[in-house]
Order: sequence, then structure tokens, then C-alpha cells
Amino acid sequence: MTDEQKSFETLEERLNARKTEYETMPVPDAAADQAVQSGIRQAARKRKSRLRWYMSSISAAALILLFTGCIRVSPAFASFVEQLPGMEGIVSMIRQDKGLMMAIDQSLLQKVGVSDEHDGASVTVEGIITDESRMVIFYTMKGMKDPEKFNYDIDLLDENGKDLPVAFGYSSPKPTSDENVYENMIDVIFSDGASPPEELSVVFKPRDTASAEKWKVTFPVDKNLTKGMKKVIPVNQMLTVDGQRIEVKEATLYPTRLVLDVNFDSNNTKKVFGLSDLQLVDEQGRAWRTDTSKGGDERSIYFESMYFSIPKKLTLQGSGFSGLDKEDLGLTLDLKSRRITGGPPGLKMLGSKVEGKDLIIDFSVAGSMNGGFVLSFGNVTDSAGKSYEVPGSSWSSGEGTDDSHTIVSSTVENGAKLKGEVLMNISTYPMKVKSPFSLEISVNP
Repeated sequence: MTDEQKSFETLEERLNARKTEYETMPVPDAAADQAVQSGIRQAARKRKSRLRWYMSSISAAALILLFTGCIRVSPAFASFVEQLPGMEGIVSMIRQDKGLMMAIDQSLLQKVGVSDEHDGASVTVEGIITDESRMVIFYTMKGMKDPEKFNYDIDLLDENGKDLPVAFGYSSPKPTSDENVYENMIDVIFSDGASPPEELSVVFKPRDTASAEKWKVTFPVDKNLTKGMKKVIPVNQMLTVDGQRIEVKEATLYPTRLVLDVNFDSNNTKKVFGLSDLQLVDEQGRAWRTDTSKGGDERSIYFESMYFSIPKKLTLQGSGFSGLDKEDLGLTLDLKSRRITGGPPGLKMLGSKVEGKDLIIDFSVAGSMNGGFVLSFGNVTDSAGKSYEVPGSSWSSGEGTDDSHTIVSSTVENGAKLKGEVLMNISTYPMKVKSPFSLEISVNP
């Protein structure tokens, strides 16, 4: 056995050990996860110029638990881990994304290794992978206060110190084998004409307003490494699911992801919140998963990339969708009598309470929200026409001893003084429509 083979075997053992750690992490209760997901969707509406979301470390663990399998190490992956010491845990997460795995195999990782340190606490950006559609930033934290709680906000700034007009997600960092060192990644989406900057600053700011301390890591971005790596696959097919028309326009392949652009017909009778159990399957039976989408009727759906292993054809498959009749999206709520006029059948108001400047309204919704969308609202309008934001909702199963209902608590920001009747617009609702579908997509390499 050569020294190189021994090195690969040792690395494989380390990766499998870290994979086992993730598999044994506790899975959160569904209520906590749905509260996070609702917050994600609300944040996307609230911040027009700078979209971001935050996923709890526990829900990230739940995501990791969905994917298991043997870890096999390629030379490129071995090189990747050697460049980023202590990052085996992150590699275990990345390896579940086939597109990122192949991007690293193609040597698209940019090593950074730049740190900012204050009073013994430091943040280091270890490396990035980027193309025109996505950037993944790998970082470590050392000596930081309560890193697992992650009471920090993150800003991404361009070379002029301006916020990047992007959406990005991050979760709480995970402990490494080194004492007091934690690691994770930031996942960035470029859309609406945005692109990687020439120079990027990643800023970590404590949420504790009493602290003025912040960590800022600035480094150049090599945009030429993936320049021109983009393949457009025209589709131009109409998909009809339970009477709802969906135009599948085109798929764009990048090294880090596939972007499927679709358009939901404005004449549809239902508002479609999302397609259920969506995946792309190639002629070999390999399934390429989707993790998120962005947009309204004009929507981009993001899948794992097969840029470096382009199939002859793809089949878009799903089991139906989550949606609601458009006529049920608006409702009038009498806060005093709890009477609801309009809205979906089975929706009831249970009560309300004031917390600081906010109003918390409790609803009862028929059925379970596991694996689907939670009840959330876009805004609330009072009798004077003043609009209020509803930044998030949380939920718990059961109404008293009735497990066939779910209690949803919606927060109306600055709504403590609301009285009488208000108008509410539903953004998402846990109404599932079972209607399996498939659509073949020809791919021309």
C-alpha cells in the first residue's frame, strides 16, 4: 500500500467518524423546525434588497439525517480536507450535495485562510466555492462566546462596503476535534443580476447590542475560475397538476447547482405554495434533490448540479403540491368576537395576547403541518388602512386533547393596539393536493 493510499484510508476513517457524529445528533420536534421555516419565508418577503435566512443548528442536523451512505474519498477531496484542517465535519455535510462534491473534484475550491481576531477570539474564512449562481463560504470560529448558540448576525459586503443583494443561509457552527474551535458554512444565492464581487467581506456581529465588537474577514474572489461555466437547457413545456398550469421554461446548469425556471399561470384557480417531493431523475435512476426555491408565480427552483456528469435526459417528478384556492387567501378577522369571514374552511381564531409592542394571534388549523407549509400571513391591515408586518409564525400539535388540529401563533409586529376588524392575507397554508406528475426533459450536452 502506497503512502498516498494510506493517507486516503486515514482520511476516510476521519470522515466516517464525523459522519457518525452528525447521524447521532438529536432531531428537533417538528414545531421548532416549522417555526424556523416560516421565519425563512417571512424574511424573504420583508427584506427586498438583502434577503437572508437563519436555520437552527438542530434543524440542520435533521436535514443531515435524511442522507446517509458510504463516504469514499477521491484525491481532490483529500486535497480539499488537507487544505482546510479540521473541516472534516463540513465535508461530511457537503458530500450529500452531489453537485458540490463534483465541483470540489474539479478543483473549484478557492483557499482563503484569512482571519480576524480580537482578544483571543477569531473568525477564519477557510475557503469558498463560487460560480455565477451560488457561493459556499467555509469558516471556523475559535474562542468565541457561546458559539453553539450562535448569537451573531452576518453581513456580506462587496469591495465598496455595500451589502450584497443576495439571499444567504447559515446554521449554528459545529464543534471540531480541536478544542474550542467550531465550523460551518454560509450558502449564498445570486439572482436578479447579482454576481460574485471582486472582493468579499464577511462580517460577524454579536446580537447583543451592548457589544460593539465585530469580526470582519476580507479577501479577493477569483471569478475567472468558473467563468463561462453555464449551460442553458431549453424546456418550454406545460405541466398540468390537478388543473393548475405550470410552464417549465428552462433549466440552467452551473457547477454548484441547477436552476429550473417555472411560471405558474396567473389564471390558475389555486395559489401554489410549493411542489411536493420534487426531484430530477436521470436515465441511470439517480435522483437530484431540490433544497429551496425563490419567487412568486415566476419562480426559480434550485437542484443539485450535474454539470460535470450531464445526463441524456431528466425526468421532473413530484407527488402534487401545497396550495389554496385564491378566493380563500384573504380573510376578515374580528379580534373581539374571534369571528373569521372568508379564508379556508376549518380555520379558527383561539385568542390573542400582547407581548411588548406586538400582538400574538392564536389560530386552530385542521390537520398536521409535518412536512408541509405552516400557516403564515403576508400582512395585516386595520380599519384605517394601516398595514402591519407578520414576520413569523410558530406552531404546536393539538387543540387541547384534539390531535387532528394544529395551533399556530402568528406575531403581528407593532400590532399591540390593534382592535376590531382586520384584513389578513395568507402567504402559505398547509393544504396538500395529491396529484403525482412527471415531465421528461431532453438534455443536449
